[in-house]
Amino acid sequence: MSELLPCVEVEPSDARSGEPAAIVWLHGLGATGHDFEPIVPALDLPWVRFVFPHAPQRPVTINGGMVMPSWYDITSIGPGGTNEAHVVETTSSVEALLARERERVPAQRIVLAGFSQGGAIAFHVGLRHAEGLAGLMVLSSYEMYPDRRKERSVANAATPVLFGHGLYDPLVQVDRGRAAYESVVAPERDVRWLEYPMGHEVCPQQIDDVGGWLRERLPPKL
Repeated sequence: MSELLPCVEVEPSDARSGEPAAIVWLHGLGATGHDFEPIVPALDLPWVRFVFPHAPQRPVTINGGMVMPSWYDITSIGPGGTNEAHVVETTSSVEALLARERERVPAQRIVLAGFSQGGAIAFHVGLRHAEGLAGLMVLSSYEMYPDRRKERSVANAATPVLFGHGLYDPLVQVDRGRAAYESVVAPERDVRWLEYPMGHEVCPQQIDDVGGWLRERLPPKL
């Protein structure tokens, strides 16, 4: 097993209010695992354990080689602009976290989520994961390898996916998010696309929508 990433871990505030469940949530480029920690109370999931891993520090080409938390180096915007060796390394690290959570709860009680660069990893890993997950959440993000969809796992062929994106996102254009969404639309899958009048960020309405969707995917009782 890959060495576990350092994480911010938020234990259930009221574990007795529902069956155990977990959300593994990956931050965006340059952020840390603390990025989404403040919104946990607003999501109203007191029986759920939240895991917010920290990405490794590495130089990022499109940011002038500046060293920052990054799941992989980005050499250019668009297809082919990701460092594949870093993606492989990060995939192994996220799989290790999922395996650790799997020791606590069933796979169908785990949601894998991410924002921006973290959303690209969540989408990539979740669709290839060997066990069916409760859901995938992809915020302000994109698909890294649209030419490699044959790698997707049958186990997650029907896993629900929530997409959220800002209409005015200057960093990950909304069309890239829609393309990822369209790639998983299927009769057997609950796929939702939500867009908001915002940039590369989250907004209060989105937090409300995310909380509602997560409560659907991880209800208090199995």
